[in-house]
Amino acid sequence: MTSLSTKYWQFFLAQAVCLGIGNGFTFRPALSVLAQYFEKYRAFSVGLAAAGGAVGGLVNPVLINRLIFKDDVGYAWALRAMGFIMLATYIPCLIWFKPRLLPRKSGPWIDTSAFSELPFIFFSLSMFLNFWGLYFAFFYMSTFAHDQIGGAQSIYLLLVLNGVGVAGRALPPIIADRWTGSVNILLPISIAASLLVYCWAAVDSIGGLYAFAIVYGFLAAALQALFPGVATTMTPHPNMTGTRVGMILGFVSFANLTGPAICGALIRKMHGSYLGAQMFAGSSILLGAVMALAARIAKNGPSLRVKV
Repeated sequence: MTSLSTKYWQFFLAQAVCLGIGNGFTFRPALSVLAQYFEKYRAFSVGLAAAGGAVGGLVNPVLINRLIFKDDVGYAWALRAMGFIMLATYIPCLIWFKPRLLPRKSGPWIDTSAFSELPFIFFSLSMFLNFWGLYFAFFYMSTFAHDQIGGAQSIYLLLVLNGVGVAGRALPPIIADRWTGSVNILLPISIAASLLVYCWAAVDSIGGLYAFAIVYGFLAAALQALFPGVATTMTPHPNMTGTRVGMILGFVSFANLTGPAICGALIRKMHGSYLGAQMFAGSSILLGAVMALAARIAKNGPSLRVKV
């Protein structure tokens, strides 16, 4: 429907509302069903599935750019081509991707008992804060390059940011499953991501920005891949996984909605300076790491030798 839109409200309805609802309806069940099939290698399986998002982020911008600007297909048919690709990838999932556990016959959409569990509360706060600042770079790196450095590198920076995400979504979950546990590796990655956003304020060359994109793309992808695996560990009963993950995703959705908007307002407030937005994003991720540490201690105590 976006390909047929000609007015702002049509774009908003098709791209923002309908696509957002559709993605939410597919993403949450996919995570819940996948987690039911794996116990020992759950983090890796979820991370590997999430790596598909990075592959899409690598391929889709190139495809759209080529269809519109090189093959002269046009904007509308470029979007339709993307729609057909999405349809083709959804059909096999609808046919073969089935829940392993029987669904609950009845029950609330929200598990109110979760709000009495400190690990769940702290982890929900952690994910909200992490994602509040996490997507700032994805939204504003290209404009930063144009406004602050002067390079016309937006498409290439986006490709680098998403390309390294394939490794970021696959490798840390392997380490989590084999040696550390998802929470134990999520903590240092979250801290490193926050420090890197702080360091972004000192970048003044296109080479430095590419270096930032490579490292941050890996760390941000790792956080996105580890989050679902950790969310399942905060669920005492497997048949409640979908409800608990959906609740956390509800918190995260508000972070994703408001975080980039706050950063944009800070940039405008500071007359084009990105420093305030960078400090906000870095501080949000750092506070998210603190909340993740609190969730770990609340669940398993302060011992460093426990695999969580």
